[in-house]
Amino acid sequence: MTYFPGTLINLEEAPADWEPITPFPMGSVSFVSGHPHGNRLRVRYYKRKGDENLVGKVWFGPEAEGPPGHAHGGSMAAVLDEVMGACAWMKGHTVLAAQLTTNFRNPLPLGTIAHFEAKVDRVEGRKVYTTGRLADESGKLFCEGTCLFIVIDPTKFSQRKQD
Repeated sequence: MTYFPGTLINLEEAPADWEPITPFPMGSVSFVSGHPHGNRLRVRYYKRKGDENLVGKVWFGPEAEGPPGHAHGGSMAAVLDEVMGACAWMKGHTVLAAQLTTNFRNPLPLGTIAHFEAKVDRVEGRKVYTTGRLADESGKLFCEGTCLFIVIDPTKFSQRKQD
């Protein structure tokens, strides 16, 4: 579904088996999802009951433009990075990305509300392997990816440098 500037963007409407969640610690400000009323990206996270995968919706606004009228590939990759990382955090793994692979399948028109899904495939010691995908509501795939995350000491995140 495509929404253009000035129209209502509803990321709250979701299937009955989607439970709203906040995957990151309260107080964190994300590059991707940190501006819920901005004109770049708007993200809403859910956990799907049953398989417990991370699912949700993301709106790509005019400030996410790359090719004329379409989302920048970097914005799509950033969403996949955050979605897959959020899935790892949701599963209790405090991680940072080590290797992200993104495969672009179709151009994503600006104003689109895309659906995403991510899951943890396996955990090997401190390594957490995830997969994710970004598609429209009909299933047309825009991009998919894999990411290797490394579990780190959570106290490393509290050492944010102040201006």
